[in-house]
Amino acid sequence: MLILQKDLKYFLDRKVDYYNTTAFIDSDPVFVPHQFTLKQDIEIMGFFAATFAWGQRKTIIQKSMELAQRFDGTPYEFILHHSESDLKQLSGFKHRTFNDTDLLYFVDFLHRHYKENESLEDAFIPETGFTDMESSLIHFGQYFFNHPHAPGRTRKHVASPAKTSTCKRLNMFLRWMVRCDDKGVDFGLWKKICPEDLICPIDLHVDRTARWLGLVTRKQTDWKTAVELTQNLRLLDAADPVKYDFALFGLSIEKEIYASPPNSIR
Repeated sequence: MLILQKDLKYFLDRKVDYYNTTAFIDSDPVFVPHQFTLKQDIEIMGFFAATFAWGQRKTIIQKSMELAQRFDGTPYEFILHHSESDLKQLSGFKHRTFNDTDLLYFVDFLHRHYKENESLEDAFIPETGFTDMESSLIHFGQYFFNHPHAPGRTRKHVASPAKTSTCKRLNMFLRWMVRCDDKGVDFGLWKKICPEDLICPIDLHVDRTARWLGLVTRKQTDWKTAVELTQNLRLLDAADPVKYDFALFGLSIEKEIYASPPNSIR
């Protein structure tokens, strides 16, 4: 790294404290699951909000809340007990390349899953048990599309390390569900996956900051890059490396930081 580890940890810890606060919820997709109290509603709307998380955050939130309205404000109840005629309410839904064909399959998957399981967490746990996040995400993708009528077009909306994707949106969703602290942003609803096992979500913003700080050296941005970043973050906090997602993303908003060399941070 270009910066002494102790200096980098001090710098990033301060940024985590600044950005990991409910004051920033309203402008972030995590706003969506925070509108619900039932565990399954939080899981479902968190999953959709994370799936929609590309483009402008304002639009992501608007489209997610539109979907919640189409679910009659009770996503879990709708998904578990909807009739064929109820599905007409979903017709015409669209967010960028995600359309009602994709939505109907997502609803069908969630219906089948919740009929047999109490929590969406179980979809990420292989039959042999949890071992690591890469295996878990590969399992989830296989489980999600384990249906003979799964639309081919929908596969692009569920990333997998098997295809070298960073899996940014799924890793973000997992951060929301797994991380637990007293800040009120992440939910900490899931206990079968530990915060120490999470992989840091990496998008253009996080990637840029991580490279500026010397946390990433890999030329391309793919699954191995997300793993490299997370391994370096574990040197700063082995128990909760993904908390630094708050700092790395927030720093990307503070564009003026890039005007100074990284070894000048305080």
